[in-house]
Amino acid sequence: MELLTSLQVGVVENWHIWFLSTAMVVAAVIDGVKLKVPNWLTYPLIVSGWAFSAISYGLNGDPWLEGLGWSLLGTLVGLAILLPAYSIGGMGAGDVKLLMGCGAWVHVTATVYAYCVGSIVGGFIAIGMVLLSGTWKHHYRQFFTILNEINVLRDPDKLAQIAAGRKDTMRKLPYGIPITIGALCYFGWMGMLV
Repeated sequence: MELLTSLQVGVVENWHIWFLSTAMVVAAVIDGVKLKVPNWLTYPLIVSGWAFSAISYGLNGDPWLEGLGWSLLGTLVGLAILLPAYSIGGMGAGDVKLLMGCGAWVHVTATVYAYCVGSIVGGFIAIGMVLLSGTWKHHYRQFFTILNEINVLRDPDKLAQIAAGRKDTMRKLPYGIPITIGALCYFGWMGMLV
């Protein structure tokens, strides 16, 4: 009974983390099914994060503009972290916007740590997918080919063209799933959910 009461209090006090977590889970499920995180989810997530931050700072007696600034900075950090992978064709725009939405709600530090945990999770998921598909040698060679292309070409447009031509030969990882798992693990570890 005490655990249930603690959880209820945590949900009320941290409703914004629960809201963000729920939206991210929905995005991850859609990404898992359709290999795409929809704009109808990501754009409102970003804008509502900005509004929440401005309003919550204002209600706490702090300047609302400060809250909006931290939210915008978190959004930009989410963009900056995934933009390089997106620009060379290694990730979809919806995944980038999902991390931007996370940044809008929880700002810089939580976004960076959620991404770091999500990257580790994504690595394990990718390895598992490749092992289960029995295409380890193929993906091993492609991995080093891609690293070499990045090192030699250094042109995002050319890299994106090459990646587009290679997409049909690779297993696609719906990156919204590891981003969400990383965020939920970080929120749980830091006690942000209770």
